[in-house]
Amino acid sequence: MIPRSNGSLYTHTENNIATIEFGHDASNSFPSILLTRLAKAFDELSENPSVYVIILKSEGDRAFCAGASFDELTVISNIEEGKHFFSGFANVINAMRTCKKPILGRIQGKTVGGGVGLASACDYCLATETASIKLSELSIGIGPFVIEPVVSRKIGRAAFETLTWDASQWKNAYWAKEKGLYARVFETLSELDKEIQLFAEKIASYNPKATQQMKKVSWQGTEHWQELLIERAIISGELALSEFTKNGLEKFKK
Repeated sequence: MIPRSNGSLYTHTENNIATIEFGHDASNSFPSILLTRLAKAFDELSENPSVYVIILKSEGDRAFCAGASFDELTVISNIEEGKHFFSGFANVINAMRTCKKPILGRIQGKTVGGGVGLASACDYCLATETASIKLSELSIGIGPFVIEPVVSRKIGRAAFETLTWDASQWKNAYWAKEKGLYARVFETLSELDKEIQLFAEKIASYNPKATQQMKKVSWQGTEHWQELLIERAIISGELALSEFTKNGLEKFKK
């Protein structure tokens, strides 16, 4: 049995629709082992001929994702550990962009840092009014370097820079919709669940060869991300070792 401290991840497939649901007690944040499992799940579903579309969701009705594990971040002690830690989201983003199946994001609540990267790596996101977003990395001494390419691709560089420099400010779901992160925003969770199921069924009814080709066309020009995102992980890993960041993390913990 996988310890609950490592989070949970379940995959279910019905009527050509696969659902990946992840969870963690700390606001659905991601320890490294859970990120590894998520990347593997996308790789496996990509090659599964019975899957036509994927829904990505998290547990509960509050936070969608609080980003990477804060507990793991605070104990990074060398460059190799830093690179490994920040490569977690890099590997998931690369698995999502190379996945042959369209990915629908169900964003039911607040999302921070790497969680914004996950939403941006989805091909189409539906959200609730409570699905505010924030990139808080600069406020603790690092930066959203790994997720920058995928967030900038989705919402544009100007909007990315607004999120990055306003590291302590939440942007609401309608701001995220205006910038292109969310396609639609709903007042209630029940509305979101109804609509994302209907939309997934619609996508699943399309020619799977056509949707796979559409996915490939949509992500053209990102082939170099396999190397780029790891390079960005090294930058973040080095910053995590700085005294400034360590002091910032201690203040944040207190």
